[in-house]
Amino acid sequence: MSVVVLDNEAVQALVDPQHAKHSRVLAHLESAVARRKRGDLARVVVPCAARVEAGWDRSAPTRSAIKRFRVTDVALDSRQGNVAADIVNRERVSVADAHVGAAVTVNDWRGAVILTSDPQDMRRVCSPIPVTPIRV
Repeated sequence: MSVVVLDNEAVQALVDPQHAKHSRVLAHLESAVARRKRGDLARVVVPCAARVEAGWDRSAPTRSAIKRFRVTDVALDSRQGNVAADIVNRERVSVADAHVGAAVTVNDWRGAVILTSDPQDMRRVCSPIPVTPIRV
């Protein structure tokens, strides 16, 4: 199974059709959905801290494209919280970025595709798990 992880800016871009990066993120997710239809179980996830930082309230009425991709929340539980706190202290990144790293490392999502505005940070926060950050 392949995993596509959305960071803060990827979520912002999907929720707002006027966002400069909307079509780029949309194209990546449409590719993941196409893989799903071919039998590759591509899972699209968003760590809750990244969703909150982006301001995406799932209960708010919206016509945004994000709803059609069956994006799954990754909760910030105790284990991921501890890993994320370590990442914040070590890498000096935002809580949202640290939660992305914690989700990837705790779940061992090797090769996960991360749609992000900062590929360098994503490589650092996910280390030593190899990931494929894609700049949006």
